[in-house]
Amino acid sequence: MGLQCLTLAQFRLQIPLVQCRCIHSVAVRPQAKKTSPTVQELYEKLVHGDRYALSRAITLVESSRKDHREQSEALLSLILARQRQMNTEQKTVQGKPTFRIGLSGSPGVGKSTFIEAFGMYLLQQGHRVAVLAVDPSSSRTGGSILGDKTRMTYLSRQDHAYVRPTPSRGTLGGVARNTNEAIILCEASGYDVTLVETVGVGQSETMVSEMVDMFVLLVPPAGGDELQGLKKGIVELADLVIVNKADGDLMSSARAATLEYTSALKFLQPAYEGWRSKVIRVSAKEELGIDKAWETMTEYFDVMRNAGHIASKRGSQRKLWMWRQITNELLDRLNRDDSVKKTVELMEKRVYEGTMNSGQAADRVVDEFVKATTME
Repeated sequence: MGLQCLTLAQFRLQIPLVQCRCIHSVAVRPQAKKTSPTVQELYEKLVHGDRYALSRAITLVESSRKDHREQSEALLSLILARQRQMNTEQKTVQGKPTFRIGLSGSPGVGKSTFIEAFGMYLLQQGHRVAVLAVDPSSSRTGGSILGDKTRMTYLSRQDHAYVRPTPSRGTLGGVARNTNEAIILCEASGYDVTLVETVGVGQSETMVSEMVDMFVLLVPPAGGDELQGLKKGIVELADLVIVNKADGDLMSSARAATLEYTSALKFLQPAYEGWRSKVIRVSAKEELGIDKAWETMTEYFDVMRNAGHIASKRGSQRKLWMWRQITNELLDRLNRDDSVKKTVELMEKRVYEGTMNSGQAADRVVDEFVKATTME
């Protein structure tokens, strides 16, 4: 053919790639793209206990990308359909009863130490344990600060345990927006006990209590002013109070704290008939009282399940989180529309200056939002 100036495309047309030896380095076959598994494939792997599939599924529900949200909703629909078909709403897809337990407490109370010791005990009892540890977020990166896998190194290495640090990304009270969906995914993957740990500041306790069956409050062996501060509000949420660090020189303080909390709980109206909140002592460090903690929790679940409270509680929580999602979605859409954002800025200015009351301003913003939505 002779030497001619040909483009690479022309050259490929004239000489088949399989016969091209001298320019093999130029005519490179394009590598096939690695495609993401379909929702159905992800679902099949998830319900068969694939940890990578579970991590990928939780990443989808945490994502704010529209395509990820659509995939996560399709995945959750498959799971819910299977639950209805098998009548396993309060069970894993494998048929084991599920326990959703929230754990909170002030920083330094020993939550991670307790969860690791408690989780290891549950594994010995034949359970599969998932820990959704909700971390405070970095204000710069939005990422997890504490990194709970580094605080639960032994538990996270176990075959039947799954530890997932979840940055709160600024959500009220440090609770990630989609933690409740992550619970469903963990149960679908065969984890019958899900522990939701939160930072224990602000209103995080209230939000955790709205996504679990049982709320457990960990407290230090202290009394006096510190105890009085905790009595206002948070103790009434607790189905069980655990006084941690009940060992060594702190044992006498732990006994005193147990008596004071028990006394305080007597004045509170029980949230459910048949169960009055209890107080127990444990030493997570020495692994003492862990069996008593689980015994008390299973007693609670027996009472609540037999009375039908678990089913009604989960149903009410689903309705609550539906409205939370509606609120979040409306706010997201509102913030995406330029005309609405301009109206919001103007209304904020007028409300700040006192030239318009907040009710009028809110009506104007809603009217502009409805107008913008209608024009789409």
